[in-house]
Amino acid sequence: MGWVYAFTETEGLGKELLGGKGFALAEMTRLGFPVPPGFTLTTEACRAYLEHGAFPEGLWEGVRQQVARLEAATGKRFGGAGGLPLLVSVRSGAPVSMPGMMDTILNLGLTRAGVAALAEASGNPRFAWDSYRRLVQMYGEVVLGLAAEGFERLLDRAKVLAGAERDVDLSAADLERLVAAYQEHIEAQGQAFPDDPWRQLEGAVRAVFESWNNPRARTYRRLYEIPDDLGTAVNVQAMVFGNLGDDSGTGVGFSRNPATGERGLYGEYLKNAQGEDVVAGVRTPQPLERLRESDPGLYEEIADVAARLETHFRDMQDFEFTVERGRLYLLQTRTGKRTPEAAVRIAVEMAEEGAISREEALSRVDANTLPSLLRARIDPDRAPEPVAEGLPASPGAAVGHAVLDAETAESWAGRGLPVILVRPETTPEDISGMYIARGILTARGGMTSHAAVVARGMGVPAVVGVAALSLNLEERSFRLGDRSFKEGDVISLDGTTGKVFAGEVALSEGGSGAYLQRLLEWAEPHRELGVRANADTPADARRARELGAEGIGLVRTEHMFFDPERIPWVRALILAETEKEEREALDRLFAFQRADFMGLLEAMDGLPVTVRLLDPPLHEFLPPLVELERKEAAGALAPGEAKVLAQVRQLHEVNPMLGFRGVRLLLVRPEILRMQTAALLSATRALMEQGRDPRPELMIPLVSTPEEVEQALAVVREVFAEFDLVLPVGTMVETPRAALVAGAIAPLVDFFSFGTNDLTQLTFGISRDDAGHFLPRYLDARTFAHDPTERLDAAAVGRLLEIAVREGRAANPNLKLGLCGEHGGEAQSVHLAQRLGLDYVSASPFRVLTARLAAAQAALAGGSSRARA
Repeated sequence: MGWVYAFTETEGLGKELLGGKGFALAEMTRLGFPVPPGFTLTTEACRAYLEHGAFPEGLWEGVRQQVARLEAATGKRFGGAGGLPLLVSVRSGAPVSMPGMMDTILNLGLTRAGVAALAEASGNPRFAWDSYRRLVQMYGEVVLGLAAEGFERLLDRAKVLAGAERDVDLSAADLERLVAAYQEHIEAQGQAFPDDPWRQLEGAVRAVFESWNNPRARTYRRLYEIPDDLGTAVNVQAMVFGNLGDDSGTGVGFSRNPATGERGLYGEYLKNAQGEDVVAGVRTPQPLERLRESDPGLYEEIADVAARLETHFRDMQDFEFTVERGRLYLLQTRTGKRTPEAAVRIAVEMAEEGAISREEALSRVDANTLPSLLRARIDPDRAPEPVAEGLPASPGAAVGHAVLDAETAESWAGRGLPVILVRPETTPEDISGMYIARGILTARGGMTSHAAVVARGMGVPAVVGVAALSLNLEERSFRLGDRSFKEGDVISLDGTTGKVFAGEVALSEGGSGAYLQRLLEWAEPHRELGVRANADTPADARRARELGAEGIGLVRTEHMFFDPERIPWVRALILAETEKEEREALDRLFAFQRADFMGLLEAMDGLPVTVRLLDPPLHEFLPPLVELERKEAAGALAPGEAKVLAQVRQLHEVNPMLGFRGVRLLLVRPEILRMQTAALLSATRALMEQGRDPRPELMIPLVSTPEEVEQALAVVREVFAEFDLVLPVGTMVETPRAALVAGAIAPLVDFFSFGTNDLTQLTFGISRDDAGHFLPRYLDARTFAHDPTERLDAAAVGRLLEIAVREGRAANPNLKLGLCGEHGGEAQSVHLAQRLGLDYVSASPFRVLTARLAAAQAALAGGSSRARA
């Protein structure tokens, strides 16, 4: 197999070798689209280069042969000084789309002698010098590794000296002087721009191969879980020029709106420009729709191309094009990034149009993005006057502290502060800050700029191209129109309307929409796993039921105790010195719990409600030890606080997670176990007498031995006898030992509910509350492939679940099995639950949608599961 392939000789080769861009260029060439000729250096060549630090044998000979073929096809000479010289673009193209993360160089092959030849042959000296200054700048940044800011300062100075507002207003003489300034700047850094086209090409290919491992590309791969060993292809393509004048230009088109999913041509166009001007957002382009009036023939040609591309590739396409003196050329096409809202609408409508099946439509939506469809929005009836407006690049609302660079965004978000990243325009180096931000705001850029494309892919609200936004990075401040702000000030933005507001604006809850409802209706016949919700209040229960939850898989009763009205009675129970004091506190807590349980059971009438008995250690209901000891040292203890301090010291634990909690607490303080069981039974009895259909289940937390279960059951059964009611009783399997002895525990209970939050922590020996000290480093270095507290670890935690499922069902064939950790609302974890044969998963209300779609996707993908619970 060779290292280099022309676009015309790739039959039978796939994306894994040609990369996504090379594969699409070859396909478009084969189908007769107007694609400039070119060739692809394969991902295999990249991997070989990165492994050995040198081009593999035969690669460069193949490149020279392909350049010769380009010369023959175009009638131009690479590096030639007579007539039009052959210039090429050098672009990356990984097998998986990574927009803007790797490097591109345009106009490569242009030399000083070639500039004069290009100026004479084109009759446009300004075009020739503009092309050369772009090459020098891009080569300096990409190949020589110089900072973009140095070139930008020189460009800004040139515009000031020329009295020009935009770079397109610079004359040929202005640009010639700017090129000289660029080259002096490069030499001052100890580098040199090569005047030999073959040295340019070699340096560019090396740089693009090496860009596979640049920091932003590595960050992007980590965020989107793209393997590090794929490598990138390099595409070398004859240049066509959008900067030849007003009859030329460049643009980006979509076959459907990537923000809303609406069918029809969507995109932007910039006259007298090259492609990087649009993508980088340094100039704000015009909507493609305006071409309907100014050049209807070109508009119809682009619309026809969009429709044909979508038909062939069977998905919404994002394509780049250049118009050279009125002639259209396609430079690439790829499956377009889209918002979660657009993804759902596109999948549904393409299925209804007959382009794809309903099953394929289900597979096309990332289930993990569905909670964003419910995200808050700015209520137009309650919103103040905006301070500025821009382009609505990515829908949704965001409120946060304005930060002016990615590093600050990461730092502040790490402290728990919501942030909005405010930039002149985003670049690929901003990727980590964009990912962590609640919203993105830029002064420049259009709907297809880097900020817009990446924000939509991430599902982050964004407003771009805000002309009224100006930043002073030195003073860490910015202006929106006539309003001044400093870094840290709170602002709000609406990515659906493009409006920006000062301060915090009230948000309203979003809705799932008709397209999502249709998609989920298609999912239901395929779904085998049941889906429940983790909910602690009637409001949460009702919301979960509206979203399709089939019951509650986890009620955390301790959350009911933390109410300010109830904390004093919990403390009274802990501090009670007499039986009377204890009974009074228990009676009060019984009344609270009974009312809570009635509300939950009523909201979920006819559906199961699994109530976990008290789990956390008692000291969590008391004031912090440090706080009380400081008051003691200062002689400032209030009356009665000395007694509280003594109890806090008695209950203090070095590692509470592994201490006096769960079943251990319930066995040592059985009065709490009795009270909670009685409150649940009393609520159940009252609702039954009202003609309702309550279906409670009782869950014992943190068991490790069958003896613990037997002793807890003895207390529970006494209460059952008092009420003449029997409920299903299960255990929360959240310790490795419980999973390993599941066969001994299973005959004692009706169900297992896997508490994968604690099971993950205990298996890894980490605390999710403290893992922030090392986990980001682990993820950056791929020490962990993913965060195990977010996605269920299949290798070890999954193996424990597999043992518990197999041995538990062998000992009790009627055993129901659920998963109630937050992993139950993460798509890949739901797939694992399907393969393990669980009956249901349970997650927070807003992740019920994810669980429902992921369960259908898992069933369609195959795998074992029992009938839905």
